[in-house]
Amino acid sequence: MNTVAIAIDGPSGAGKSTLARMTAKEFGYIYVDTGALYRTVGLFTLRRGVDTKDRESVAALLPEIRIEMRYAGGVQRMILNGEDVTDLIRTPEVSMAASEVSAIPAVRAFLLDTQRDMAKKYNVIMDGRDIGTVVLPDARIKIFLTASAAERARRRFRELRDRGVETDFETVLRDIELRDRNDSSRDIAPLRPAPDAVMCDTTEHDLEASFALIRRIIRERI
Repeated sequence: MNTVAIAIDGPSGAGKSTLARMTAKEFGYIYVDTGALYRTVGLFTLRRGVDTKDRESVAALLPEIRIEMRYAGGVQRMILNGEDVTDLIRTPEVSMAASEVSAIPAVRAFLLDTQRDMAKKYNVIMDGRDIGTVVLPDARIKIFLTASAAERARRRFRELRDRGVETDFETVLRDIELRDRNDSSRDIAPLRPAPDAVMCDTTEHDLEASFALIRRIIRERI
């Protein structure tokens, strides 16, 4: 079976998940939120009280983790050891934990096959930070989605506020900037565009304009 894989990479808060989900629905593809996998590992690590930067301790937890991705009504649900944790992995604390555990080679190896297997079975739109460079280097289409740190922080702040999470803009901006540094400077699979990725800066675009841009790129290449 010849499947089509579309990789959407970019920094935290760039709108990857929202746009990838909308695009998958538009084209009838499966949306794979790879960041949710790392968030789920981060949540488990926090629950166990383990330092998310301690590579050996985090790696020792991996045999205890069973992650499933289920789809209900076109929405990806994350199941951790039988528990639906979809809503629990979207806090700033888990976001930072995800960034830290994603820098651990054992964690990336643990999740790599899960991601690649999805692309072998289905037409997928997969978003993350190293999809086009590491996970699916042969993806048919690669897009690197970004926006200024301030704009990404504004978007994330609105999202958290709408979900009832108490925080302030300055804290969200600091978290975004810290995660950018962590993701770009890590030794394993640092955040960077693939050489053949299409660059998309959405700082000046609203959601609909960004969606139209992504759709056009994909239609031109399929």
